[in-house]
Amino acid sequence: MAIVLGPNQYGKAEVRVVAVDRSTPRHTLVDLNVSSALRGDFSAAHLTGDNAHVLTTDAQKNTVFAFARDGISSPEAFGIRLATHFAGSYPWISGARVALESYGWDRIAVGGTPHDHAFRRAGAEVRTAVVTADESELHVVAGLTDLVVLKSTGSEFWGFPRDAYTTLAETRERILATAVTARWRYTSTDLDWSGTYDTVRTAMLEAFASTHSLALQQTLHAMGAAVLETVPEVAEVRLSMPNKHHFLQDLSAFGLDNPDVVYHADDRPYGLIEGTVLRDDVPPAEVAWQGTPGFV
Repeated sequence: MAIVLGPNQYGKAEVRVVAVDRSTPRHTLVDLNVSSALRGDFSAAHLTGDNAHVLTTDAQKNTVFAFARDGISSPEAFGIRLATHFAGSYPWISGARVALESYGWDRIAVGGTPHDHAFRRAGAEVRTAVVTADESELHVVAGLTDLVVLKSTGSEFWGFPRDAYTTLAETRERILATAVTARWRYTSTDLDWSGTYDTVRTAMLEAFASTHSLALQQTLHAMGAAVLETVPEVAEVRLSMPNKHHFLQDLSAFGLDNPDVVYHADDRPYGLIEGTVLRDDVPPAEVAWQGTPGFV
């Protein structure tokens, strides 16, 4: 039996960088969490402790800060810049992956007017991007996490099989709520990244709101299809959507009826619905998804 070194990578995880643009009195800021990972010929470091091919993770961290000095237009553009730099920095580095989380900040309103340089952290929703540079190929996967949405009507759930352990009642009226995690793969690396991100997000939200849902699976597919119909540069959409259950509360013990008014929000356990919606005329690119967590 021979013992051999398998696939491996290394990098710097979760570099927090905030870049402020003070070029005008109305400041803007970008708040990122950046993780880099390099692939290549690092076998000597694993087998003998020879670090001659190891670009230190400290240098990777410092590169993030140095590149931020010139400004950050979008997570995708910044990720492309970093990934192509790392992948081309030494001949023994064959590829790089840069994952970014972008945290939103809203301007504080003073007297009804958004302030020029005072901000408050936006909600839990986080914009994401993963850029993979591999030899001559460049892949961009954008996305978001924790986009919490709810419909107070327009959702049903019935017609499912019943066995000895089924207790759930069928319903023609329910609250539908979820926290959307979505990633989508672009076929181009020359886009208005922030404008396209806004278009994708709007397409998903409008599909969630307008689809009369008979199952969360149906809503997931409608949201993914809406993105592909709206943005031709998106090849596939992968979604993970937990069912944030809202159960009608029994008020009979208090002599009260409950005409679909009072619900108990139950955070766990929960159904977890995941799926991919894709174009059938675009070849797959699984390398673009390597290291992207949380998907089928």
